[in-house]
Amino acid sequence: MSGVVQSGRLAALIGSPVRHSLSPAIHRAAFAAAGVDWSYVAFDVAPGRAAEALAAMRVLGIAGLSVTMPHKADVAAAVDRLEPAARALGSVNTVSWDGDRLVGSSTDGDGFLAALAEAGVEVTGARVAVIGAGGAARSVIDALARAGAPDITVLNRTAERAARAAALTPAASVGIASDVERADIVVNATSVGMGVVVGGAGPEDLPCDPALVHAGQVVVDLVYHPLETVWLRAARRRGATGMDGLGMLVHQAALQQQRWLGVAPDTRAMRAAAEAHLAADPH
Repeated sequence: MSGVVQSGRLAALIGSPVRHSLSPAIHRAAFAAAGVDWSYVAFDVAPGRAAEALAAMRVLGIAGLSVTMPHKADVAAAVDRLEPAARALGSVNTVSWDGDRLVGSSTDGDGFLAALAEAGVEVTGARVAVIGAGGAARSVIDALARAGAPDITVLNRTAERAARAAALTPAASVGIASDVERADIVVNATSVGMGVVVGGAGPEDLPCDPALVHAGQVVVDLVYHPLETVWLRAARRRGATGMDGLGMLVHQAALQQQRWLGVAPDTRAMRAAAEAHLAADPH
């Protein structure tokens, strides 16, 4: 979409559950900051009904769609065209229009890279350890390889899943715990630590042993509830530079809006809205 932004349009999120999603707060803040009268709503769409949601998008003229679990793979199979990252991952988190065709994109990985760039973290040539092998980890691995990270190790409790995630790129391989120590960037792409109060945490709330982390590393936790996880606090105490998961969330949403509106949104307004929402509704 380019040129003059059309007014009075609707964008939406589909997923299940969507009750606690930050997406409405983030996108509405960006629309307001841009001065456009777009609306954004969240629809709880039952598993297996993603194709029907896309049909509704066509009929109702919904201008843009955010997609979260459990619909990312089903939407990838139902759109008219896939962008390269979405095709490689078999996963879509964004649907936009190209004429009368629906285009499926995956902005998660590029959102992760944008968050790193905003923090001044160089990816090209970096050694990276990714903990996890699910959808978030796969997006990160794909994006890191495209950005020039030549050495990506994947650590996961299930070796088979780690191997499948590593198979996304020749730059990745299945790793072991010591790979965390030698990495320049360490990424927790699991949900371990989500919702855990720092004072009441145990070893099971850590994605890996914090003793493996040290000064000079950048440690990223994709969990953003709480913003400072147990693991992130431990990493910072050991001298590492810590990054929370809200940066990736905000920047992937910004890339969605850029596809819908044709202009880059105000990521500062988006992050402020997300932080305010988390403070008011910490769930």
